Amino acid sequence: MAAITNINEASDLLRACVERARRGVGFTGAGISTDSGIPDFRSPGGIWEHYRPIEFDEFLESEEVRLEDWRRRFDMIDTIRNAEPNAGHIVLTRLVREKRFSLVITQNIDGLHHKAGLSHENLVELHGNGTYAACLDCGRRHEFDDLRSTFAAGCAPRCADCGGLVKAAVVSFGQAMPEAELARAAEETESCDLFVVLGSSLQVQPAASLPILAKRAGARLIIVNREATPIDDLADVVIRTSIAEVCESLI
Repeated sequence: MAAITNINEASDLLRACVERARRGVGFTGAGISTDSGIPDFRSPGGIWEHYRPIEFDEFLESEEVRLEDWRRRFDMIDTIRNAEPNAGHIVLTRLVREKRFSLVITQNIDGLHHKAGLSHENLVELHGNGTYAACLDCGRRHEFDDLRSTFAAGCAPRCADCGGLVKAAVVSFGQAMPEAELARAAEETESCDLFVVLGSSLQVQPAASLPILAKRAGARLIIVNREATPIDDLADVVIRTSIAEVCESLI
């Protein structure tokens, strides 16, 4: 399928598809947040060019690795906090409020969908949330600012309640995906009539299987991403433009 690159044509087509939707689902990846100033992971100059991913088992086994993980979190937290939702986030919130979309599924950990007004009721964060931390044993939530002094003293934070390891509330490499969130995402995907991918390379499983599931269930599939994805041939519409720009016309 030929990808659409003209911003006006892309906007008109996306608007027409959305207006026909009665139970749409939005699916977002790092590309939706780059226009908000948050770097993605895989593109040239992205995060993985500078940092080797830390495996979950490494975090559990090594205090040195835990400190490195926390150093990265504190390096990134101000960027995440200062970022503001762009037109892509705002449009998805509006579509949920208008009852055209039932759910937004995100691979992102930046919290921008919450900042744009989505509640937990209408948002599934498949890879967790990087704006706070949680105890790996008891699950207690911990705020980053409360953990800075411990990290500054050269120790990886531990839970004040149970003494368990505290980690950013994200799904690390090698860590089990949240089963309840995956199940909910799959259920809504199978019952939607429109599935819109915004800014995902569709390379990370099992999340990348959701648009395929939607297509098999009979939904119309739209992929908006700056680069080609492995399933572009399955899509009804492929758009390769700035996500924020193409969504501006829907606000």
